[in-house]
This record gives sequence, structure tokens and C-alpha cells, in this order.
Amino acid sequence: MAAATEQPQQITEIEHAHLPMLAVAAAGYRAVAPDWRGYGLSDQPPEPEAAEYDDLIEDLLAILDALAVPKAFLVAKDFGALVAYDFALCHPNRTCGVMGLGIPFGNDASSINTLPEGLYIFRWAQPGRAEADFGRYNIKRVVRTIYILFSKSEIPMAKEDQEIMDLADLSTPLPEWFTEEDLDVYSSLYEKSGFRYPLQMPYRSLHKRKPIGDAKFQVPVFVVMGEKDYVYKFPGVESAIKDGTMERHAPDMKITYIPEGSHFVQEQFPDYVNELLLAFLKDHPVDK
Repeated sequence: MAAATEQPQQITEIEHAHLPMLAVAAAGYRAVAPDWRGYGLSDQPPEPEAAEYDDLIEDLLAILDALAVPKAFLVAKDFGALVAYDFALCHPNRTCGVMGLGIPFGNDASSINTLPEGLYIFRWAQPGRAEADFGRYNIKRVVRTIYILFSKSEIPMAKEDQEIMDLADLSTPLPEWFTEEDLDVYSSLYEKSGFRYPLQMPYRSLHKRKPIGDAKFQVPVFVVMGEKDYVYKFPGVESAIKDGTMERHAPDMKITYIPEGSHFVQEQFPDYVNELLLAFLKDHPVDK
């Protein structure tokens, strides 16, 4: 997730996905990249299982306060996009705009319950199940499998006699845009953090996300989706994007589709996503 202001220009990036930090900094913005609590280089919370979804919104507000950033753009990927959307709705006076990658805004996730029990979200929400599944392999193998599965156009779904890690093996190649060196970096972060908190947040806490009544964005919203993103296969997602549902929540909204884009568009097409982000910031200058 990211935040940006002018005078001085700043970007705060949250969640350890590859967002275009260098491009933003080169354009004159300050770039800061804290990891979520319990992720990457951040400390573990004292009681991970007590985590609440709203903790992340409060953390973002605290980060902006600590950096003395009065108002900011938010740029976020995947689960981080949900936090960015909700932050913008709850704190419009602290938000200049939102750019969401890979996840459109949705105020009701109940349709997901129509999917089979082998859905990775359901499996990882069960205490102990993912731990046993992941525990069969080293961390690098787990991260490798997750990247392979989530870069495909089909939702990761296990059969009754399978676990999620069984859906790919070492013979399955990494995506061409994701190198072994990238894998080493990501794996090293999970070597430090482990999976305890990342499983709790989001998979075992997202059900605590409260719908925001009469959700209406007061700031510009920019959504970037890869057309081969597996997220499209979730019930209601494609229709929400294309039938005007999102516009009812975000009157000032733009959507860009990347034809060959997967769920990881910012890593797959970094230069293009950089251009989109910088254009979004330029098109919405902040009042000084």
C-alpha cells in the first residue's frame, strides 16, 4: 500500500509487494515502505490470534501521523487494497485518492461462500490446516508454490483429498517474470516472520471486516486489473467491475485492464504500472 502528498511530496508504501517505489521517488516523491505488523521485517504482534482487521486501518493512520503526513494517496495491492479502500472511506480527510491493484472495491463478500470447500481461503482459514500443509516443506518451497498458483488465471482450489501445496510441484516452473533471486528475497522475509500472523491476517480475520454503510468515496479511485487475474473468477467480481457497481460507490473512478496481466501485474509489467501510477498522481494534484 502507498500514500503520497505534495509539499513535500511523499509516498508511504505498505505491504511487501513490489510497488513502484523507485519510479515514484525519481519523480520527486518521498518513498517509505514499512511492512504490515507481523510481516517481513516488522515485529510480530504480542498476540497474533487476537488480530482484528481494523488494526491495519489504525496502523496506517498511525504511520501517517508519525510521518506528519496530513493527507495522502493510497496505492495498494491485493488484500492491502481492501484496507486502502476502507481507510479512504473512513478517513476521507486524510486521503487524496486510491489506486488498487488486483482487487476491486466490494462491500459484501458473502458470494464467496458459494465456492467449494477446497478454496484456498477456506482451507487457510482453518486453524492448523495450513500450518500442517506448509510444514511438509521448507519456506522457499511454500513461497514458490504460492507464486506459481496465484499467477495463474484459475482460482487455487484443492480437491477433497488434496492440500493447497499439492497443486504444484518442483517441476512446475516459476512465472517468467519472477526469478529465483526474487524468490530468495521473498523467502528470506518469511524466514523471519513465519506464517503465523500472515495466516491470521487476512485469512482468519477478514470475516471481521465490517461493511461500511452507504459507502461512497469522496476521492478519486483508480483500479488496475490484469485480465488473466484469477480474481475475476470469484462470484460477482467481473460484473461489479463492468456493470457499473463500483461507480455507484466511487463517482470519480477509472479502471485500466492489462490484457496479459495476472494477479501480480506490478511485478509482471512494472514499467507500465509505474506509468499508470505516476499519471494518476499527476492527474490529481494536491491543493497546496
